[in-house]
Amino acid sequence: MRVGIGYDVHALVEGRMLWLGGVNIPSEKGLDGHSDADVLIHAVMDALLGAAGLRDIGFHFPPSDPTYKDIPSTTMLMEVAGMLKQNNYSIINIDSTVIAEHPRLSPYIDQMRTHIGNALNISIDKVMVKATTTEGLGFTGTGQGIAACAIAAIERMES
Repeated sequence: MRVGIGYDVHALVEGRMLWLGGVNIPSEKGLDGHSDADVLIHAVMDALLGAAGLRDIGFHFPPSDPTYKDIPSTTMLMEVAGMLKQNNYSIINIDSTVIAEHPRLSPYIDQMRTHIGNALNISIDKVMVKATTTEGLGFTGTGQGIAACAIAAIERMES
């Protein structure tokens, strides 16, 4: 078994849609970034890549590459799933947390779990998504941005 951890943060800005866990969340602001800036999926991707020893998302999906401009993060997550399969790894489980003061995320958690599970071709019971606030503290608490962290456990498949 191998374990990896991922973390991502993006600023909230006007004029962008808010994508978290592959779900478009109604919000006055969205996350700024080269792709759709889905911090949750980016954290999950980094956790999986790290567990497999395959570097990080910046290495595989550099922001300098126009191919990834405004791309859905679920598309990149599917590519990560392919990398894991190519290297004979299967996912045991993923546990993740979104840190945001607003909007309220609990109504979307199961949708996020489903989108992540579908992109990775794993069952929803292997994907956990939680949400928390920072009680008004820091950049997430003041609504300047959203952060996410994830941990993933993988195992080598029999050849």
